[in-house]
Amino acid sequence: MSIVRLFLCGDVMTGRGVDQILPRPCEPRLHEDYVRSAVNYVHLAEGLNGPIPRPVEPSYIWGKALEEWRRTPPDARIINLETSVTRSEDYLDKGINYRMSPENAVCLSAAAIDCCELANNHVLDWGPGGLAETLTTLQRLKIKTAGAGRNSAEAAEPAVLPIPGKGRVLVFSFALPSSGTPRKWTAKGDTGGVNLLNDLSGASVQRVDEQIAQRRQPGDIVIVSLHWGQNWGYSISEEQIRFGHALIERGGVSVVHGHSSHHAKAIEVYRSRLVLYGCGDFITDYEGIAGYEEYRGDLALMYFADIDAKDGALLKAEIVPLQMKRFQLAAPSAADAAWIQRRLDRESTRFATHISEASPGRFVLSWTAAGIAPPLSCNDASIR
Repeated sequence: MSIVRLFLCGDVMTGRGVDQILPRPCEPRLHEDYVRSAVNYVHLAEGLNGPIPRPVEPSYIWGKALEEWRRTPPDARIINLETSVTRSEDYLDKGINYRMSPENAVCLSAAAIDCCELANNHVLDWGPGGLAETLTTLQRLKIKTAGAGRNSAEAAEPAVLPIPGKGRVLVFSFALPSSGTPRKWTAKGDTGGVNLLNDLSGASVQRVDEQIAQRRQPGDIVIVSLHWGQNWGYSISEEQIRFGHALIERGGVSVVHGHSSHHAKAIEVYRSRLVLYGCGDFITDYEGIAGYEEYRGDLALMYFADIDAKDGALLKAEIVPLQMKRFQLAAPSAADAAWIQRRLDRESTRFATHISEASPGRFVLSWTAAGIAPPLSCNDASIR
């Protein structure tokens, strides 16, 4: 049996404070109401966990993740890059603007990232010029992109990842207004922007299906990236569930890669296909920012999915918990790892999916084969 191993994660925000500790940062001035310099985010993190060396090597931020990739080498490494890669000063007045310098984008190469999903609410923070520079920089680094482009055709194009001897992986990327992505960012005709879905209606399912059908070849494994929903809270709407199921039933999608939430949410295996409703943050500069501590947004997750190259079905899924400390991914304590395992298991039980510890610092998924999700429930109380 030929197996394609995928690595997926949540939001990777290498801008602002993270950019400042890398060798060639952007000018740190910000246009936020309360913080005027990106360096302040470095100081917040240092106040919580201690001094951060500066400048750091491009590989520094990935920390423990590098060891895990060596231990479990994936065929493709796919992230949601939630920042512009630009020195543009053409910021949009939207309160929060993320950017990383094009020179510091080598940190993505240091992690051998294959694909950056760009359909999200920060890729156009520094205007059309910032988006164009982002695309040019990633192309120069030979990193594939999906979900944003200089025109509507480019924004709709999937990232095509050839896997030697195993076929291809196609990554389609979409943003939803529910994630805070402005509707005016939609790529139209010759106007650049993001690949935006207006809603989770049947018409949107059809639009995704059409994009897949136009580009899919026999044997392709299809991933659909969705930047959707609010930042906080474990609830998953019936619309999201129906939409994810429809992509699998009609489009033959192997992985629904959901993100936007700042913490991990439930996992479902529907008709032998993986649905990640919210992957949480992976790399950010949020360390030291007070608020929503009960969700433990500092705990990051590496998702490894083994896909049958023949029929696109999920064969195995593992999760490795990490923790952001001093702007670097580190191993969490045993207590923190146990907390996130219990929380994921609790949230996923509604979908007859369970997360258990396979070995110290490593979780494995188990699931009951089913075609229809069980009734929804929602309990946001903290695990003590």
